[in-house]
Amino acid sequence: MSNSAPAPRHGLLTTRPHPPVLSGPTGLVPLPGGDGGRPAMTYVPEPAADGAAYRLVVLLHGAGGSARQGLDLLLPVADAHHLLLVAPQSSAASWDLIAGGFGVDVQHIDALLASAFDGYPVRDVTLGGFSDGASYALSLGLANGGLVDAVLAFSPGFAAPPVTRGRPRIFVSHGVEDRVLPIDVCSRRFVPHLRGLGYDVTYEEFPGGHDLPAPIRASATEWLTGPP
Repeated sequence: MSNSAPAPRHGLLTTRPHPPVLSGPTGLVPLPGGDGGRPAMTYVPEPAADGAAYRLVVLLHGAGGSARQGLDLLLPVADAHHLLLVAPQSSAASWDLIAGGFGVDVQHIDALLASAFDGYPVRDVTLGGFSDGASYALSLGLANGGLVDAVLAFSPGFAAPPVTRGRPRIFVSHGVEDRVLPIDVCSRRFVPHLRGLGYDVTYEEFPGGHDLPAPIRASATEWLTGPP
């Protein structure tokens, strides 16, 4: 398919980083979607002393979850690693792709990104999530490699982009005792497939279930912010 595929049905995020047009607040702040969607939960560390731009991480909650649960995935490490966190709320109990296809949630995320770029200097964009949110982050990230340079997928179920663009690097973690999204039919199946397609995938299994243990959070953050 061509890169002119229409958004949002094909998951295309159209906004791009640009010099901020206003000075946004720091700390835990609401970020209006600009499209009538629900505000996101956002956390903005204090500006770096050297003026360095943020890495923006969009964090997606699991099915039945909340924007705050998405934010909490990386909130403990945001200040130390200068991560601007944006956590949307899905339009329904889970993300639109799970219900049948990309749509309103893509539009909402695109508008939230535009609001973040208006208020803060951003150098890199990451998509991350847990469970259904991880599946959505993978699918949307693979469809937007021109914008998204990295994807964090904690206990995902699948990756199903309708079209792929670019080659974002990928971090996947999964508990070997996961009974919600069993590892053998999820990550152990599609991680080798992604590698076969040429994606750079870092994959970590851990003893435990459907969870994000602190050591995995630390490992993922080091992977995300350390040297390539």
